[in-house]
Amino acid sequence: MTFSQIACVADTTEKAQKAFKELSKRYNFVSLSKPKATKSKARRGANPVDAIVVLGGDGFMLETLHKYMSRDIPIYGMNCGTVGFLLNSYSPHNLLERINEARISRLHPLRMFARTQSGKQQELLAFNEVSLFRQSRQAARIRVTVDHVVRVQEMVADGIMVATPAGSTAYNFSAGGPILPFSANLICLTPISPFRPRRWRGALLPHNSSITFEILEPKKRPVSAVADFTEIRDVVSVAITENTKTTLSLLFDPEHALEERMVKEQFMY
Repeated sequence: MTFSQIACVADTTEKAQKAFKELSKRYNFVSLSKPKATKSKARRGANPVDAIVVLGGDGFMLETLHKYMSRDIPIYGMNCGTVGFLLNSYSPHNLLERINEARISRLHPLRMFARTQSGKQQELLAFNEVSLFRQSRQAARIRVTVDHVVRVQEMVADGIMVATPAGSTAYNFSAGGPILPFSANLICLTPISPFRPRRWRGALLPHNSSITFEILEPKKRPVSAVADFTEIRDVVSVAITENTKTTLSLLFDPEHALEERMVKEQFMY
């Protein structure tokens, strides 16, 4: 596939806006507005955008993934933030050549289905992680079930998370979870500041595992659930599975391929 119709979005930070102005002078970016409906079958479902250039940090990249995931457009990020794990290095030169030579990494998000104390049910997607957090001074009490088998009858902790390989280098790693190679077909189950069981430090599970968290004493020890950056408070149960119906394509320079980054991250000290 040749990428020629390129759109560009930028964070509101000074660095990202400066980069956007610089690139806009060099390249003719196309609009991200959806194509108008037409009776022509040949045009039906057509998308005039071949790729989206994202200027910002990992947070803005994550927001962009959520915003445009239904469009099925490959995304090429350039770091105008801090860490930039999901982005390439910024340069205004040879942008089209870089995009066309980039390697594609395909992501499937996690699907979170949460039910609250009021009976409300909500479904969200997460590309990095789904996290549960205590809402009060008291530790949360959570039962952990994997593929319909109770694995932890009662966990007492600040919370727990399920992280994808793409998210394993972020909060998961800070909480003591492992970094997963992108091709490992695994997900991380990582407790957050666990008190009991004292010796349990999490698990590595097949990517297609079904995980359920049941909140014990939800009124006395309320818990919130967060899918990437969207929070649902006062949950009583959270079910998590991989959503294979949604696929996102990220473009990386050959020397900064996502698989290599995940290996390299494990040797940083």
